[in-house]
Amino acid sequence: MSNIPETGRTSRITIRLVVIQILVLSLLLTLGGRLWYLQIRNGHEYQEAAAGNHVQQVVQPAVRGSILDARGVPLADNETRLVVSADRTELMRQRDGGKEVLAELAELLGMSEEEVANKVRLCDAQTPQPCWNGSPYQPIPVTDEATTEQALQIRERAEAFPGISAEPTAVRRYTAPDGAATSQVLGYLSPVTDDEVQEANDTDSPLLRSDQIGRSGLERTYDSFLRGSAGITRYEVDKFGRVIGEADNDEAVAGANVVTSIDARVQAVVEKELAQAMKDARTQTDEITGRTYEADSGAAIVMENDTGRIVAMASAPDYDPNVWVGGISGGDYQELTGEDSNFPLLNRAIQGQSPAGSTFKVVTSAGAVNAGYPFDGRYDCSSSYSIGSQTFRNFESTGYGPITLGRALEVSCNTVFYRLAHQEWQKDGGPNPKEDANDYLYDTALGFGLGATTGIDLPSEVPGRVPDREWKRSYWEANKDSWCEMAKSDKQDFAHRLARENCEEGWKLRAGDAVNFSIGQGDVLVTPLQMAVIYAAIANGGTMYQPTVGKAVIGADGSLVEEIEPVETGKLPASEQTIRQLKAATADVVSTGTASWRFGGWPLDEIPLYAKTGTATTDNKQSRSWLTTFSEDYTVVMTIDQAGTGSGASGVAVRRIYEAIYGVAEDGSVDRGKALLPEPMRSLPEIDENGTIIADEG
Repeated sequence: MSNIPETGRTSRITIRLVVIQILVLSLLLTLGGRLWYLQIRNGHEYQEAAAGNHVQQVVQPAVRGSILDARGVPLADNETRLVVSADRTELMRQRDGGKEVLAELAELLGMSEEEVANKVRLCDAQTPQPCWNGSPYQPIPVTDEATTEQALQIRERAEAFPGISAEPTAVRRYTAPDGAATSQVLGYLSPVTDDEVQEANDTDSPLLRSDQIGRSGLERTYDSFLRGSAGITRYEVDKFGRVIGEADNDEAVAGANVVTSIDARVQAVVEKELAQAMKDARTQTDEITGRTYEADSGAAIVMENDTGRIVAMASAPDYDPNVWVGGISGGDYQELTGEDSNFPLLNRAIQGQSPAGSTFKVVTSAGAVNAGYPFDGRYDCSSSYSIGSQTFRNFESTGYGPITLGRALEVSCNTVFYRLAHQEWQKDGGPNPKEDANDYLYDTALGFGLGATTGIDLPSEVPGRVPDREWKRSYWEANKDSWCEMAKSDKQDFAHRLARENCEEGWKLRAGDAVNFSIGQGDVLVTPLQMAVIYAAIANGGTMYQPTVGKAVIGADGSLVEEIEPVETGKLPASEQTIRQLKAATADVVSTGTASWRFGGWPLDEIPLYAKTGTATTDNKQSRSWLTTFSEDYTVVMTIDQAGTGSGASGVAVRRIYEAIYGVAEDGSVDRGKALLPEPMRSLPEIDENGTIIADEG
């Protein structure tokens, strides 16, 4: 038992408690002071440091889907190339910011130091192309054309090339099977802009700064399917750009494939024949002016009559879409867009608009029947037709006497249509139209789909123009101020006299406007595709289809994502009887009319052909050649600017296209085994058990 008094023991316990309390209080004060120092005194420094730690993402691009022809043959796919890339983060750790490394890389690749430096610099509002528009935390491509030797040197001398890699990578390729460039139909890719990324953030298809998107053609129309979804790895990095951890990872999803109705074999024939027809035209002379034809541009289309599907579409001049892969050079860009380029990026099949010439007469014929003129009535085909002091002549001033509308189409008699248009203009009130003016010819043209886009699945299609009374007034309202200002001049030349007339009465539809309209001249504007839709409708009995190039979207796993079915857009504003009569008249054009000299010996009993020729004139240019044709299966349209008559410039080329389609020899014999398209292709390409599309190379 302890001898210590109870009071002493109590005192010591009290002292210990006091000491502990003092220690605890001291610790709390120390901790509080430290917290105050960290949060208040130096809090902003740590806030800045914490803010400097953030997440950056590195993008693994998705493999872009292929664009295939109707048999599954790739028109655009991807190939593996050796891509040399620079890791900007690693380069910035070098004492000189990576300048020495990039200089040595430029020497190895045979590029200039400036070119390489520009490739890896970051884009902003002040930095022009070329520059890198993607994340600075992912490898930046310097070239996709590295050789095996160059790649091996980079790998073997890694110490000399820190931050530089050489890896096989999938790169877009436009294959041109059978020589078919299909350039304007396919389109091309280029990097997204910051504005596009921002706009896409609020949509179901967001974009990354490193994405390439379609800029024209099918690449643009079906971009959301083709692009797929990029893989994204997110890294935590400090304010110095050092990676301190990996956040998460999203796998890349390959894009879907687009199957088209294009047949690469037919496309190759159409491109070749269009180019040859233009070349041949440049050896011919315009008999009126004595000048050699320039034949500087043209377009050709092959369309299925019963579906509206495009089998081939060519536009000249064309270009190689591969020049855009990896970034287009300044020289190549100038060649495609400069004043002397003749604008090969333009798809003249859907964007080239011009007067239709006599190919328009099927529209006028249908309009005349709608107005009450019988198709088999008798109409005077004189050599000329006069209105006041103005005389409108037949082509080569040929007259045939009283003939039917069918015969007028066969021999392309202008004066028959002049008279009909002038009579209808007078019935409607002439320059001062009745309130209930019928305007049969103009309304029929609108009913044939002219003056509006066809709705094809290609971007930037133009609508053409039907210059009716409504258009005439809107055009006058848009230009009257400039006309009236010019009219104030005392000059008496033609331009100033015309300005005075237009200032006062430019809104009126004149007799000359009406007669020029009747033969597809004056202010009429059409596209080759619009004329293809019209003649395909005549061929199939009157149904107009929305033209399409895409047939289906097939997922990377072979699943059917979407099938693109033919869409009827309406019926021709003509009776079944009128359509049959138009078809018979266009058959006569081939057998005995204006195109017969180009189709002599054709097996018409086995493979009937139908056609209408046209020669359109425009101010300050040589005449434009038009040839619109169809068989029971396909419509073929070809037009060449500044090339003369329709059959003269395009007849041989169009015949050769049909020979390839049906397997017809030059002597007229038919070998179905050599036919490229024995019948319209309705089915989709076959897909194997692995989801791979099986191309029919036959």
